[in-house]
Amino acid sequence: MAGVPVAIAYDFDGTLAPGNMQEHVFLPKLGVEPAQFWAEANALAVAQQGDRILTYMHRMLEWARFKHLPVRREDWIAQGAGISLFPGVEDWFDRIGAAAARRGLAVEHYVISSGLRELIEGTAIRRHFRAVFASGFLYDGSGVAIAPAVAVNYTTKTQYLFRINKDALDLADDTAVNAYRPQDQRRVPFANMIFIGDGDTDIPCFRTVKEQGGHSIAVHPAGDAARAERTRRLIAEGRVHCAVPADYRAGGELEARILAILDLLAARERVTAPLPETHA
Repeated sequence: MAGVPVAIAYDFDGTLAPGNMQEHVFLPKLGVEPAQFWAEANALAVAQQGDRILTYMHRMLEWARFKHLPVRREDWIAQGAGISLFPGVEDWFDRIGAAAARRGLAVEHYVISSGLRELIEGTAIRRHFRAVFASGFLYDGSGVAIAPAVAVNYTTKTQYLFRINKDALDLADDTAVNAYRPQDQRRVPFANMIFIGDGDTDIPCFRTVKEQGGHSIAVHPAGDAARAERTRRLIAEGRVHCAVPADYRAGGELEARILAILDLLAARERVTAPLPETHA
């Protein structure tokens, strides 16, 4: 892809899709109320002093086993196809990519989510992401999920920003992400990163990107006054640059913000580009 690389990293739940992804297909298939499921998972984390991501994944497998719901990789992917997205998301990536190309930039899209990579794999938008960093399961020889393999929580999310920064996308390779690399040799500088998220679990990523010279944007469901107030508070706390509705349609406020950032990055590239040699 020609052009200066720019990375847009997204949380998923509450950012690209309403609510939690488990509530779109998985919990309805079980006939379990979301409030009951999350209360159980969180209570287990408190009782065992465990990670809330690990306990929700454990409870998913326990409930599936109890209800005889198949949990092969292809079963998760099939469920992911039923996840609803916020308005405009499905054509967002092509629009932003074209706008970036007109500015001499090459946008790459990434997901950094505490949700399940298997469900994201089934969505209509998976093909747009260069990499999906999300929680995921281990599988036995029959292809059945048996335990958590990766748990992405609010603090571990920042690891994946550095993986994007250094182009160290292989999760099994810890050497590349921790290896020293001069700033000018990193594939995507933090100043060329945009992080879009919706809440408390995104705060470490918001702060990391913003403090390293990139741009952080908080989104909230359109018309949700309580969530809007929470995201505006993130501005006052210095965690994000702006807070806008999660409306990805052409002409919306989110698109306007992204295009303004792309204009800024393109202008900076023009200012810092070396001048052509002149001969007297």
